[in-house]
Parts: sequence; structure tokens; C-alpha cells
Amino acid sequence: MKRAAILISGGGSNMVRLIESMVGDHPARAVLVGSNDPNAGGLAKAAAMGVGTFAVDHRPFGRDRAGFEAELIRHLDAAQPDLLVLAGFMRILTPDFVRHFEGRMLNIHPSLLPKYPGLHTHARAIEAGDLEAGCTVHEVTADLDAGPILGQARVPVLAGDTPDDLAARVLVQEHRLYPAVLRRFAAGDRTRLDL
Repeated sequence: MKRAAILISGGGSNMVRLIESMVGDHPARAVLVGSNDPNAGGLAKAAAMGVGTFAVDHRPFGRDRAGFEAELIRHLDAAQPDLLVLAGFMRILTPDFVRHFEGRMLNIHPSLLPKYPGLHTHARAIEAGDLEAGCTVHEVTADLDAGPILGQARVPVLAGDTPDDLAARVLVQEHRLYPAVLRRFAAGDRTRLDL
């Protein structure tokens, strides 16, 4: 059984779906949820689901990303995770952190990568006149949102869409795609899944 740690920054809706999916014959179980925000709503949700939690507030570290990440790693390594799953974790990680978990770290991004890495993905898709948008699960590498793509799900961009409208439709697909890709990845299957 693979041990999965999950990092979040907010309410943790993807985290909840991932934990809910890791039951029965699933090859992984959630053992820890961490956040860079001690007030992240997802921490209470994880605790209510019986998963241990921790927080390392990034703000006191200022520009000392290495110091912040060393604290993250200390908590994570204590749980001995086989997989590190980023689910709305809104901190850019250094190459040293990525190397520490290389080959076992996943992220979900709300665009059809390689389009629109970084922030404001939905507004950028609408402004570009795209006919479809979606989400991507990828392995994390040192380059932002550029690791090997493990899965994508698509949604249409509708006339009159606001970024919030599009984000809501994409989130429904995130909740389908991420658990499906995680299950395959935990079983050693890195082939791409398109929903």
C-alpha cells in the first residue's frame, strides 16, 4: 500500500475527493495533509476524515524559500510518503524540493497544459478566444507546470463565460480526473488518461 501525503493551500476540494477515492482496492492511502496556511479550510476537513495534518506558515520565512521547504520536508519525511500530491498548493517549489520527491510528486493545473502555466488560467483562455479549456494532471519537475502530462479533461468555453463560470465547470472535471490519475500512478501506470 502506497502512502500519500497531500499539500493544499485552501479549502481542499480536490484533496477531499482524493481521500474519498483512496479506499477499498485502491493502491494508496492518504497518511498526511499539509498546508502553507494554518487557517486553510482543508486542514479541518482532512482531520474530520481521520487524516493527520500539519501547517508550515510560509509568511514568517519571507524570502527564505529553502527554510520554509526544509520545514515542509521535515513534516513530510516523518510520514514516509511514497507519493506527494499537490492539490491547490499555491507555492512555487524550488528545484531542491522537487528533487527530494522526484518521480513521486503529482500536481493538478486548471488549464490544458502546455497552455497557460501559472495563474489566471481561465481568464487567459477566455481572452484568447479558446473554444475549450480544462485541467491537467502532471508529474512535478523543476520547471513550473511543465512535467510529463499524465491526464487531461476538457470542457467547452461557452459564449458569455466569466472566469468563475469556467472555473466551476473545470473543477467538476478536476474532481473526476485527479482521483483517476492518482489511482493509476500509485499502481505504477504512467500512461496518459484523457477524460
